[in-house]
Amino acid sequence: MRQSDTAAAILAEGKKRLSETGREVHAAELLLMHVLNVSRTQFLIRLREQVGEEERSRFFSGIHEMAAGVPLQYVTGSEMFYGRSFTVTQDVLIPRPETEELVSCALSRAERIWPGKDGLSMADIGTGSGAIAVTFKLERPGTEVTATDISPSALRVARHNAVQLGARVSFLEGDMTEPLSGKEWDIVLSNPPYIDPVDESEMSDTVTGYEPHSALFAEEKGLAHYRTLAATLPDLMAAPGFIGVEIGHDQGQAVREMFQAAFPHAAVEIVRDINGKDRMVFCEIPGGFTGQ
Repeated sequence: MRQSDTAAAILAEGKKRLSETGREVHAAELLLMHVLNVSRTQFLIRLREQVGEEERSRFFSGIHEMAAGVPLQYVTGSEMFYGRSFTVTQDVLIPRPETEELVSCALSRAERIWPGKDGLSMADIGTGSGAIAVTFKLERPGTEVTATDISPSALRVARHNAVQLGARVSFLEGDMTEPLSGKEWDIVLSNPPYIDPVDESEMSDTVTGYEPHSALFAEEKGLAHYRTLAATLPDLMAAPGFIGVEIGHDQGQAVREMFQAAFPHAAVEIVRDINGKDRMVFCEIPGGFTGQ
């Protein structure tokens, strides 16, 4: 066995190549674990073992992509969300931990308002990979979940994830709330595009170069989609019901005011994430009230 063919040696070379291009070196370890299809514990055991030529080739091909700026998740084609592996492609945003918090808060709120109740209707607007919709359905199976997106390519990824993970979710193509008309919804969740386009120059090229811009950026300093939601949801919400949206860390007050104006009788709350940053706005509509 050549020492240069061990997992440890290959990993060291991969880290070196990433370091030389200013990329995150820890990604090399995650990539090699993916290529070898092993857990972290199994990986540590195998460090001194030889790696096959095909696996070696796949690993360095991935390192080459990541050195050029391709995110690890697009190289491996997957990302973990709420303890489950979701397929991701460059047609969808990579699911992030902050969005897990949106789902967790929404599940807690649903249980408080409707303890143990089945048959609730929930919509995920701008579903992307389907992470929010699929997770909510799997965590609260009695809920009727519908997911929308304007992108047919994103919907293909989301449908694939729903099938792979065994979640019965309905998918509709269309812009924002457009596909949801004609029905009342108990719960609406959304992680819309919310980055101000002027901030693009300050962002990492691993994000701006590969993740879909239509899912990242929004006009009106990133607030355009919240304004649309606040304008159109009063005609669609049941009472009681609630809306939950993910926001940029400096958008809380503006988004809260939009929903409070749209739902004067609702309790509208800015919720911070685990890092103490404003990250979500929840609009809770009491029984008997919807819009103005």
